[in-house]
Amino acid sequence: MNSCTERLKNGIITENPTFVMMLGMCPTLAVTSSAINGLGMGLSTTAVLVMSNLMISLLRKLIPDKVRIPAFIVVVASFVTVVQLLLEAYLPSLNSALGVYIPLIVVNCIILGRAEAYASKNPVLPSVFDGIGMGLGFTFGLTCIGICREVLGSGAIFGKTFIPDNFHITFFVLAPGAFLVLSFLTALQNKLKMPSATNVGAQGDIACGGNCAQCIGTSCAANKGILEAERAAEKAAKAKAAKEAAAKAKAAKEAAKKQEGKEKSQVAAAAAKEKED
Repeated sequence: MNSCTERLKNGIITENPTFVMMLGMCPTLAVTSSAINGLGMGLSTTAVLVMSNLMISLLRKLIPDKVRIPAFIVVVASFVTVVQLLLEAYLPSLNSALGVYIPLIVVNCIILGRAEAYASKNPVLPSVFDGIGMGLGFTFGLTCIGICREVLGSGAIFGKTFIPDNFHITFFVLAPGAFLVLSFLTALQNKLKMPSATNVGAQGDIACGGNCAQCIGTSCAANKGILEAERAAEKAAKAKAAKEAAAKAKAAKEAAKKQEGKEKSQVAAAAAKEKED
């Protein structure tokens, strides 16, 4: 159960897909003109994440390695179709607002990334909790951006208007407003020193390793491995240098002690010779 709790914390906080990993930016910026759209998109993605992680984990030993990506896409597409049909039946207004971004969940890098990196290599229960954590983290990110854009652009939260029309800033419900709100939230993260894709630096400990300059998308695990190897090498080098410095200090101390003893012997010999004379 500790592993399951860790997967939840990992998805919501440590490796939040929106604010830390910066994944799924297309739906994040496109559908968050209101809080309800962000919440709906996030929960739809969460449902697909949980079900696809569950199915892929169950079939992980049966899916041939050479066709794993097409197999993952088929599984994800099946669940996306189910979610889309349910939205059309019970939430037609939300389905209309989200539009083409519901079918595009099939190629969402968060879902395929978790299928490849976690669900295909781990048991069912941790995979399910991994999907829940990542989905809730994505939902939280989209809802936060949606609330900010809706308050500033429409003077409302979840459709409830509380700011007069004269004070609305329509810019924020347009496409450029999404980029601006995301940049403000990221800047706030950096100011508060919270986990973020833009403030991990050389000491970052997120899954991609924080090596954004050389990241090519699929090399996240390799980046983390390289970074951990560099840290281990740096730690070993520091330990070796400290050991060498301690050895040199000990040698210098022994040499000084030996020299002091030699000088004392010479003084004693000179005093004995003077006494004899």
